[in-house]
Amino acid sequence: MSVSILIPLYNGIEFLKESIESVKQQTYPYWEIIIGINGHPKNSNIYKQAKKYEHTQIKVIEYLDTRGKPQTLNKMINDCSYDIICLLDVDDKWLPKKLEEQIKVKKDYDVVGTLCQYFGTKQNIPRIPRQKIRKRKFLKMNPIINSSCMINKKDAIWNNEFLEDYDMWLRLNYEGKTFYNIPKILTLHRIHNKSHFNNTNHNHVPQLISKWRKIYNKNKNK
Repeated sequence: MSVSILIPLYNGIEFLKESIESVKQQTYPYWEIIIGINGHPKNSNIYKQAKKYEHTQIKVIEYLDTRGKPQTLNKMINDCSYDIICLLDVDDKWLPKKLEEQIKVKKDYDVVGTLCQYFGTKQNIPRIPRQKIRKRKFLKMNPIINSSCMINKKDAIWNNEFLEDYDMWLRLNYEGKTFYNIPKILTLHRIHNKSHFNNTNHNHVPQLISKWRKIYNKNKNK
C-alpha cells in the first residue's frame, strides 16, 4: 500500500525542511508528499522556497483560491495518487518507523494514529487513548493527534469551521468508523508561539462536543 502525505502550508516555511526529512527517513518507502501552498502565489518567496523540495515523490501545488486549512486540505485530496492519506503539519515531524507501524494495522481500522511527544516550548506527552479507541472516548477528548493520523481518502472531508480535525473524528465515529492509536511515540508535535496549538481557541471544544452529542442522542432515539 502506498500513502499520500498532505502538508498544507501557509505559515511555517522555516520548518518545511525538517518535516520533509522526517518523511524521507521513514523505513516504509512507498509514499508521496503533496505540499499545498495556501494563500501564496507562484511568484511569492514561500512558493519558490517550497518548490526547491520538489522531486519524483514530492509535489508542490498552489491552491490560491482556497481560504484556510480545511478548504486547502479538501482540494489537496483531489491531487492524491493513493487511497490512503496521512496528514503532517509543516512544523511537526515523524519518527522513522511511523508509517511502517501504521501500515501493519491499517487493514483492520479506518483511522490509525500514534502516541505523540510535544517539543519546543512544551515537552510533555499528551494523554490520549491507546490501541482500539472506544466510541465513548470521543465525547471526552480529541483522541487522535492530527499529524499522526492515517485515514482512507474517501473518509477525509474537513468541515470549514473551528477544530476541523476533531470535528472530522466525531463525524467518522458517528458513522461507525473504527479508530486505533499505536501505543508508541512516533509523532513529534512542535509547540511554539505561532503554532496552530497555541493559536486555536480551545473554548470551542464544549460547543463542538455539544453539537455532536445532540446528533448522537437524536440517532439513538430513532
